[in-house]
Amino acid sequence: MNSRRNFFRASAAGLFGAALVSRVQAASLPEAPLRDKPDMAPPLEPSNGRPYQPVATLNGWTLPWRMKNGWKEFHLVAEPVRRQIAPGMTAHLWGYNGQSPGPTIECVEGDRVRIFVTNKLPEHTTIHWHGILLPSGMDGVGGLTQPHIKPGQTFVYEFEMKKSGTFMYHPHADEMVQMAMGMMGFFVVHPKDPQFMRVDRDFVFLLNAFDIDPGAFTPKVNTMLDFNLWCWNSRVFPGIDHFVVRKDDRVRIRFGNLTMTNHPIHMHGYDFEVTCTDGGWVREAARWPEVTVDVAIGQMRAFEFVASEPGDWAIHCHKSHHTMNAMGHNVPTMIGVDQRGVVKKVIDLVPDYMVMGERGMADMGEMEMPLPDNTLPMMTGAGQFGAIEMGGMFSVVKVREGLARDDYKDPGWYRHPSGTVAYALKGAAPRAARSPARGPKPGERVVRARKPNGHGGQK
Repeated sequence: MNSRRNFFRASAAGLFGAALVSRVQAASLPEAPLRDKPDMAPPLEPSNGRPYQPVATLNGWTLPWRMKNGWKEFHLVAEPVRRQIAPGMTAHLWGYNGQSPGPTIECVEGDRVRIFVTNKLPEHTTIHWHGILLPSGMDGVGGLTQPHIKPGQTFVYEFEMKKSGTFMYHPHADEMVQMAMGMMGFFVVHPKDPQFMRVDRDFVFLLNAFDIDPGAFTPKVNTMLDFNLWCWNSRVFPGIDHFVVRKDDRVRIRFGNLTMTNHPIHMHGYDFEVTCTDGGWVREAARWPEVTVDVAIGQMRAFEFVASEPGDWAIHCHKSHHTMNAMGHNVPTMIGVDQRGVVKKVIDLVPDYMVMGERGMADMGEMEMPLPDNTLPMMTGAGQFGAIEMGGMFSVVKVREGLARDDYKDPGWYRHPSGTVAYALKGAAPRAARSPARGPKPGERVVRARKPNGHGGQK
């Protein structure tokens, strides 16, 4: 079996770079670590170079580096990958170092960075360093600033980090295909002064989207707007990591948008300040308070808050169809349509038929229904009080007392103090239980209310 190291040696004779690579350099490429687990790796504390507070990548990890003659060296491998979108569904994507998105790159303002990029895709590629100030020849636009990286080649990008901030990387070659297939990654440049803009917990993720038919594994690459899986770091709820936070921590959440539409990201329980964009840090006098911040296509945003209020707080895109999965598309609206007259006839022909949508779609969050293999339900996930009825871009900020500084493990659901949970009014008649999965039994008498206006209710 060929190892990654043998692959590098076999292709060393053909290595070229954004800066020319000699055979001596090619023979001493840094290792390219792989990761295929969908859970978040612990933040990577810097073992050498300038100190900084590392970030935590949702359902991801930070790429290790080596120091060589004053350069911080990284190695990215562009390659086909398999990514679990959520338990029950895996997609065949393209990414870097075993995952989509690729690993987060972290460095420090003033660092000299050398990034080796090896292409194991079936077509050429490049990498553009989105928002980073660098020489034109290192900008990564195929045909404009460099030759394309052909399959089997390794290119080298070298530049000095001129400013700190929140950035990302993605191809600028066959971009419609390669980004639709999941090729992207986060790039964080920390301030040279480790106390500048310091926080206790710093989370990062990218917003991306796929169009994958139910039962399929590979995204459609020609889709313009009709995506059906809205993701954070190529994951959908309930597969997205929770934001585990220690009470009174100062928290930063950074995110970048590589979808084809904007996303209003809303967090419950807090207001926050927008402190950074991909253009740089926002001066203190210019920051503004929000509970929802919109991020447009190709933009990055970071906001900060002090986690003073314990609890389980939802965080999500506020476009409702972005918190739904694939089964939410092309479903007719049946609200107010009395289907009981035809249910028995349909069940005689299709025994597993289910009545859906007559009274809204909330029942979808709790019912079990057959799905094609490798397909997620439209709404899924459960909390301590029942079905959460969400999918897509949704997660939970879990603020807890007593956590250790480096503890990101899921603490479970919040234990609400007595008297602080909404409750049913005593004596109020509950709505009659219903089974949306069946129609009237043979011979069963069905009593229907008068509907003189034809829309399911009295005038």
